Amino acid sequence: MTRTAFIAIVGRPNVGKSTLMNHLLGEKVAIVSSKPQTTRNRIAGILTKGEDQYVFLDTPGVHKARTKLGEYMMKSVRSSVGSADAVILIAEAGYPAGDIEKELIGQIEKAELPSILVLNKIDLVNREKLAETISEYASLHSFDAVVPTCAQNGKNVDEVLAEAEQFLYEGDWMFDGDSLTDQPERQIASEIIREKALRLLSDEIPHGIAVVIEDFKDEESLLRIRAEIWCEKESHKGIIVGKDGATLKRIGSYAREDMESFFGTKVYLNLWVKVKEKWRDSAAAVSNFGYKNEDVT
Repeated sequence: MTRTAFIAIVGRPNVGKSTLMNHLLGEKVAIVSSKPQTTRNRIAGILTKGEDQYVFLDTPGVHKARTKLGEYMMKSVRSSVGSADAVILIAEAGYPAGDIEKELIGQIEKAELPSILVLNKIDLVNREKLAETISEYASLHSFDAVVPTCAQNGKNVDEVLAEAEQFLYEGDWMFDGDSLTDQPERQIASEIIREKALRLLSDEIPHGIAVVIEDFKDEESLLRIRAEIWCEKESHKGIIVGKDGATLKRIGSYAREDMESFFGTKVYLNLWVKVKEKWRDSAAAVSNFGYKNEDVT
């Protein structure tokens, strides 16, 4: 008898949602960086164990949307919660619940969904602070479980999975047993490139970057990819390219290494940098760069 469940992972930016999901899966599916708002799309990570299939939905960090891209991201969060069977709310240990966490708790209660509270980054707080955080959240909502973790090193992630088992129900799987994610290969490639740009560029630039895969050809033992990195200012283009193309070469080198590991084949990667001013404020540009409203409901 097969069992399954869709479980949304929600929280504020940079709290560890993608890191948690990657550890739950035992594979890197969602990109990770120290920059907030790294995740832009809802990403399904699929874990199949025996007769059970968990579908974890990694979502963008909840923030006040100031652009069309931000509006798309927040719609994606609401849609993920609305379509889920259960929710994992991840928050930072040692800090009181803010407006974002209270808003998410409100969404959980409105949808009448079972939920787990994961208090992350326990390596940065003492036991007293952790106990205070648990007590405060308990006063706000009756979670089905509370699990303190350090997602970065995988501490207690197995407990999160053990608690999530209670949300499984008898039913057909939505994905094949060997599936790892619902993301198409082009999307995975573009996200790998964006991750490397996030890690290598200064703070003001990454939020204005979009990566579009223009060509994706599988030629037996070689994957040939042509990608465009779009930014919002001509000055940013110069920074992304770097002196004598050095920064762009590093982005490409690191991205190619990850792609070869993920796809299991040699990769030829051709990167170009282009400018589209204020694209995040343009609904048409946001859609053209792959953030389409029909992807969320």
